[in-house]
Amino acid sequence: MSASLYDLSVPTFLQTMRAIGGFLDRAAAHWAETGEDPEAVVNARLFDDMAPFHFQIEAAWHHGVWAVEALKTGAFAPPGLVGPVPFAELRAMIASGEAALAAFTRDEIDACAGKALDMQIGPRRLAFTAETFILSFSLPNFHFHAVTAYDILRSRGVPIGKRDYEGRLRTSA
Repeated sequence: MSASLYDLSVPTFLQTMRAIGGFLDRAAAHWAETGEDPEAVVNARLFDDMAPFHFQIEAAWHHGVWAVEALKTGAFAPPGLVGPVPFAELRAMIASGEAALAAFTRDEIDACAGKALDMQIGPRRLAFTAETFILSFSLPNFHFHAVTAYDILRSRGVPIGKRDYEGRLRTSA
């Protein structure tokens, strides 16, 4: 079986985006049970030199939704970061990301296969194909930010484990 551009991107982003939504829900339930304030995690970091939780959630959203959008437009141009927002808004951001990803169709994404895609990082221009952009830039960044958000929640005592991060596996049965 060969994998299409759609198969490599949309279902993969959706699996983890849904998992992020799930562990954010678990965190909210945990804090409701313990009486902890969910807003305390918004600016939490694993280390002082790492970006805070809100950035991890927003970056995962960008590297999922806007990466797939870039396949269509030929340029990775996510909106600017919004900065610290309430925990409930981070949950809403992930829910909107799920909806946006689910709206992409197989035909529209597979039609982008082999297409040139550019990204500007400061003065540096990076040229990709749609496939190399997804596989070498977007997926690694997406998973980095998703797992960092997961790790911040774990470090704050939220009872989540590996299966929460994996989400619903796409088995053949």
